[in-house]
Amino acid sequence: MKIIDVICSRGRTGFYFDDQRAIKNGAGHDGTFYVGTPMTAGFRAIRQAGEAISVMLVLEDGQIAYGDCAAVQYSGAGGRDPLFLADEFIPLIDQYIKPELVGKEADNFRALAAMMEAIQIDGKRLHTAIRYGVSQALLDAVAKATGRLMCEVVADEYGCTVSDEPVAIFTQSGDARYDNADKMIIKGAQVLPHALINNVETKLGKNGEKLAEYVAWLRDRILAFRTDDDYAPVLHIDCYGTIGQVYGNNNYAAMADYIEELGRIAKPFKLRIEGPMDCDTDREAQIEALAGLTKELDARGCDVELVADEWCNTLEDIKLFADAKAGHMVQIKTPDLGGVNNTIEAVLYCKEKGIGAYQGGTCNETDRSAQVCVHCAMATQPVQILAKPGMGVDEGFMIVYNEMERILAVRAAKAAMKK
Repeated sequence: MKIIDVICSRGRTGFYFDDQRAIKNGAGHDGTFYVGTPMTAGFRAIRQAGEAISVMLVLEDGQIAYGDCAAVQYSGAGGRDPLFLADEFIPLIDQYIKPELVGKEADNFRALAAMMEAIQIDGKRLHTAIRYGVSQALLDAVAKATGRLMCEVVADEYGCTVSDEPVAIFTQSGDARYDNADKMIIKGAQVLPHALINNVETKLGKNGEKLAEYVAWLRDRILAFRTDDDYAPVLHIDCYGTIGQVYGNNNYAAMADYIEELGRIAKPFKLRIEGPMDCDTDREAQIEALAGLTKELDARGCDVELVADEWCNTLEDIKLFADAKAGHMVQIKTPDLGGVNNTIEAVLYCKEKGIGAYQGGTCNETDRSAQVCVHCAMATQPVQILAKPGMGVDEGFMIVYNEMERILAVRAAKAAMKK
């Protein structure tokens, strides 16, 4: 079945674009706004509305497949592509991508995604957000054209198996780390709360004391309010490099001492620390530092897991981090990888290397990109998947949870019909 048209529309995401560099350099809050001058190219303000582009592929029989182009909250930081604005990029899709897709058969996702990924403008690859959204639409188009679910297309083309149970959902709180933690506990999120520990003075503490107090509070909150004694979520906290700021990015012993103490405080719950350090210089420095800290924790027999984040943006990056054992788990930030075909390959590569795969992304996505990501996760079976978009917990959790349950119900009904 052929693709006969490509249509684009402007969209909003579930959160904002934030200038990470300005925030790390002390930008203040005034309500929901950040106060100060932006420091990253393209930003009009330190926080501005997130933008998306919906890409719709019209098939010969009138069906419409669609995906959403979206970029991460901290666009332009850590080696990522620049700020993604709809008015700038819709004309590029119309000029360079539409002619390549119209007339193509929607029969093989991997081939179509590879063709799309190879398109260049003035010698440069397409913005990651464009590749992300167009690939979603291509996966949906192949699914619709062939009468399969998107997860079934992925499983068939990549030689994996669609899960017969849900993937663990990871919820993130934003700065509302107390109120939103309550929502997570009520909803029974399997992994929580992210916590946004992105400032030493106000969130980690000059000696790490503020985060230690928060972990203790979170532990006690779960124990006090869980309605099932078997509910034991993983505590996953993103530290945005602040531990390295306090103890030194390469001072593995001091960082390990602190992380071990956090692990003891978290008991009886398992703890993961994402982004313990952030080496602003380059990817290789980040890999070396994170691998060194991982080795130190492992040598001590510490069960706290480290999660790679900064400078781990592309499929190539993820492979390098996994090969170097830089972290026990890698966040696969879906928009940063471009096409969802790269997300699929990244999860499968991490599993092959024995590294935990966290199919993440950003709060700054859309309902549609989250739904398509669920299909990729159900086929590849990572350790956990991010609830997205937004930072309100309930909305992102609902979107991801409901899509997984639809997949399970439809596949169960299909199986029953074959008996």
